[in-house]
Amino acid sequence: MTTAAAEPDPAEDAVAGPAADRPRRARGEQTRQLILETALRLFRERGYAETTMRAIAKEAGVAVGNAYYYFDSKEHLIQGFYDRNQAAHRAAAEQVLAREKDLAPRLRGVLHAGIDVNAPYHSFAATFFKSAAEPSSPLSPFSRESSPAREAAIAIFREVVDGSTAKLDPELRKELPELLWLGWMGVILFWVYDNSPDQRRTRRLIDGAVPLIDRLVSLSRLRVLRPALRQVLALIETVRRDDD
Repeated sequence: MTTAAAEPDPAEDAVAGPAADRPRRARGEQTRQLILETALRLFRERGYAETTMRAIAKEAGVAVGNAYYYFDSKEHLIQGFYDRNQAAHRAAAEQVLAREKDLAPRLRGVLHAGIDVNAPYHSFAATFFKSAAEPSSPLSPFSRESSPAREAAIAIFREVVDGSTAKLDPELRKELPELLWLGWMGVILFWVYDNSPDQRRTRRLIDGAVPLIDRLVSLSRLRVLRPALRQVLALIETVRRDDD
């Protein structure tokens, strides 16, 4: 069990100056990551609901107050996981985004990269999802607390669209990244309850759905379908406005 350094003292940081502050910040980040890694391991082993902040601190070898210094609650730990997960997803998708120019392979690669990144957490995903699925829960991907991770995820799909050679209706281009993210949420829900070996059914779902999405995006350029497209986009905007 590792004992982490005590939390940084803001008053000392102000006196020490930027150069002397760098090692302190590095130690603080190491402690933060240690607490987060320990929490994720305990969530896998014991379940989200059964794991307390006190147990996380004890297992990480830090004081309970130190754990709360970095994370106000278990919910904030999950927000930290969300943020790190999005960064890992973006890094895992880099090669396919650099290599592919057509929309379908870009989207397929990003979706598979997301499954790869989430794979180590599948064992506790179902129990965790029960908390995240509550509409009022700060763990919900649609909550205000989750907005940084949500925007980072939508940004990945924006890069999928903007970096592709797909010719899109301008209004659809604007909305498509968020629509793809909503589709990704559906894939994640399927993955959570997918008990096939290595979640192969989820992989097949991705491989089957991407060509359909690509086809629908292509058809959206047809003049005859533009009125229907405008209605769909207007409906999305109405729902979003009511939600605000």
